[in-house]
Amino acid sequence: MPRRRLGAVLLASSLVVGASLASGAPTVKPPSNEDCLTCHGETDAKRADGRPVFVSKDKFASSVHGQAGLACVDCHADLAASTEFPHPEKLAPAQCASCHADVVSDYGKSVHAEARQRGGSLAATCVDCHGTHDILSAKDPASPTYALNLPGTCARCHGNPDVIRKGHIAIGNVAALYEDSIHGRAVLRSGLVTAPNCKTCHGMHDIRRSSDQASKVFRGNIPATCGSCHQGIERLYQEGIHGTLLRNGDKRAPVCTDCHTAHHIRQADVEAWRLDVVKECGNCHAESQETFRDTYHGQVTSLGFARIATCSDCHRAHDIHPASDPRSTVSAAGRVATCQKCHPGTNEKFARYDPHPNPKNRTRNPLLFYGAIFMKWLLVGVMAFFGLHTVLWFPRSWRARREENAEEPPPREGEKR
Repeated sequence: MPRRRLGAVLLASSLVVGASLASGAPTVKPPSNEDCLTCHGETDAKRADGRPVFVSKDKFASSVHGQAGLACVDCHADLAASTEFPHPEKLAPAQCASCHADVVSDYGKSVHAEARQRGGSLAATCVDCHGTHDILSAKDPASPTYALNLPGTCARCHGNPDVIRKGHIAIGNVAALYEDSIHGRAVLRSGLVTAPNCKTCHGMHDIRRSSDQASKVFRGNIPATCGSCHQGIERLYQEGIHGTLLRNGDKRAPVCTDCHTAHHIRQADVEAWRLDVVKECGNCHAESQETFRDTYHGQVTSLGFARIATCSDCHRAHDIHPASDPRSTVSAAGRVATCQKCHPGTNEKFARYDPHPNPKNRTRNPLLFYGAIFMKWLLVGVMAFFGLHTVLWFPRSWRARREENAEEPPPREGEKR
């Protein structure tokens, strides 16, 4: 510390102590913000280890704490009764809980707090997201927790390869995935403050692991989390077979992230999505995917043409019902109308077409089952017959070739044979 500043601080300290002793007061007047800024207001202020301790007077004044009239000693409480200047090198950390008890309590339940308790010092704390002396309201466009800035704030850790590696973050670089998603483009490129950002799905201070039943991204809670924005879609999902299975405790029932993924969510009305949705459905319905690929619809989609019917065109996307349910678009009552969406003028006879023919399933289609067996054995029989014919014909052909060569006269001298 420069001698001039140190002298001024010591003089102020001696005056305070002297006044206290003269009056017999039991307490010491705490240092004011101006006292603290006498040293910390200098841009070159550093600790003994070289770390800067500069505090911008203007930034603090415009912060939420400065505007609320808080003093330095309100956060740095161990200096409130200190008369020692300069103060000790190591001070007790500021306790946010003294004012924000509920928020700190929520943070204590989070995955970040859990990681720090296990010794994961890289896990985020209050200052990592909010800052220190320049904390702004989340409604302030300059705040790191403002809706448009929050993805970048989270990306400091969740988009940093070094932090991901050292912190053993299993989910990897989710910041890059989010940036390319439909949600990320809406926030980062279109500037929509109403579009989902990190806290929309994960919460703010009480961010929990996806395996925690209290987490907003716990498997059973995902429909409600997505439904906070997509309310109409959630209602359809809850009415469908997938939502019903999930409510009944079936953990295999697909939720939003199974089809749309968690961070790299794409627009659903583009050709790439329409073609890939067959794979998504096939993750659970492998047999249906295989039989679909054998049909005209499946063969054409495999060639990259998106104007052909896929799973959602027949079964719908969110309010999917079993074929036995009258509400289903592939039920006996609704099948004709479903086919007419692509094939106008079709009738009930046309709608009897089987979109998932399985030659191995005798119960579903006996004619196809026995027809496939007949064709298989017919192929085996034809190949066996002509194979045997070729084997039997070879000795005769070989003898005939030798006899032909024996009867042919030898070539004359100088004549090529």
